[in-house]
Amino acid sequence: MSRRQFRKLNGILLLDKALGVSSNKALQDARFLFQAEKAGHTGSLDPLASGMLPVCFGEATKVSAFLLDSGKRYVTTASLGYTSTTGDAEGEKVNPRPVPELADAAIEAVLARFRGDIMQIPPMYSALKKDGQPLYKLARQGVEVEREARAVSIHSLRLLERTATTLTLDVACSKGTYIRTLVEDIGEALGCGAYVSMLRRESVEPFGGLPMHTLESLRALVGQGREALDAVLLPLDSAVPHLPALVLSKATILRLRQGQKVRMEPVPADAALMRFYSESGEFIGLGVCGNGVLAPKRLLAY
Repeated sequence: MSRRQFRKLNGILLLDKALGVSSNKALQDARFLFQAEKAGHTGSLDPLASGMLPVCFGEATKVSAFLLDSGKRYVTTASLGYTSTTGDAEGEKVNPRPVPELADAAIEAVLARFRGDIMQIPPMYSALKKDGQPLYKLARQGVEVEREARAVSIHSLRLLERTATTLTLDVACSKGTYIRTLVEDIGEALGCGAYVSMLRRESVEPFGGLPMHTLESLRALVGQGREALDAVLLPLDSAVPHLPALVLSKATILRLRQGQKVRMEPVPADAALMRFYSESGEFIGLGVCGNGVLAPKRLLAY
């Protein structure tokens, strides 16, 4: 398909990424289905993970940073008795240890230690860079480098079910949290080691509870026409409902689009970042307000 056949499309797709598919492959497949000129995703999922992958089409890429920085919720299965060279089922299982008979109270006591603000050492198999080189590339060469611990927040951590050798956990966490590291640390605290054998991202804030769409379900909609397919897309401002909103006149919008700052009367409340709307209710982008002066930040080009 030539580039001329792709279209300018703006919206957010909550893609349910399948197992065994890279985030980039899922993104490109979705872009092809929608015939969108421009697309980007907001936070990779490993091929061995499934679940919510927000895909931003067109001007939605201008609000994608907020989704990268938002909280996430996962369901993961920790397999006990081994660690893994990659922290998940993709790696070689190493360091076998017996799994003790764990009482519910003992498991809960360990989980309680990981709730709230904690420090994590990022795994070697990650996209973080050392001297410009991704850590996972160094890890594949057998090279391990020192990593600084980083502060993350575990908003909730619940045991959903268990077997003699597995724990299935529900985790709500801040950006930058590595579930593989969390599972490894829990395994060490239990004294038997652990690795991630299943990982699914259930939600990305602020989209908790909203339906996701698989590539298969989207392909089924293609036969119903473009309108049916586009109907699953969310509006761009759905990514930033937490920001205060301000309705602006046509003249003010025009000046902001020209890169000018605009003084407002009456003076709106100061905000580091705001949603700007036209009088007809159209979302026009993001800006800042300070001392009664508006300035453009990320305006949309529909």
